[in-house]
Amino acid sequence: MTETGGRMLWVMRILSALALLAAGGIHLFLVFNGVGGILGVMFVLNAIAGLVLAIGMLVLHGRLLQVTTALSLLFLIATLLALVLALTVGLFGITETWDFMLVRETVIVESLGIVILAVTTVIVFRMPVARPTRSRGI
Repeated sequence: MTETGGRMLWVMRILSALALLAAGGIHLFLVFNGVGGILGVMFVLNAIAGLVLAIGMLVLHGRLLQVTTALSLLFLIATLLALVLALTVGLFGITETWDFMLVRETVIVESLGIVILAVTTVIVFRMPVARPTRSRGI
């Protein structure tokens, strides 16, 4: 990989991690500001998953990085889809309105995160993966 390509990959990995942290942080903020019950539990799990995936974006390499980028992209798509369902037809009996705290901001952050992670995923899957070398016994 060229130096410019390596730099671009690191920039996208950092932006991806920030997007995951922002999405998880919004959910954690909502828990600390009154969202409780089963929805609060799901929001805490969302925040934990965002943190774990963000760390993975920064520390993993090779195939594990490919898995992490794909899972991170699917994670943000699922999170945004859950919000859209709650805004329209309801999800698990939970309905949401556009004027609730941070709904508009969440849609923006998660949409941008999906775009960032889609680009990162393409870059990561196009980069060559180093194959492990086998040592021959003497």
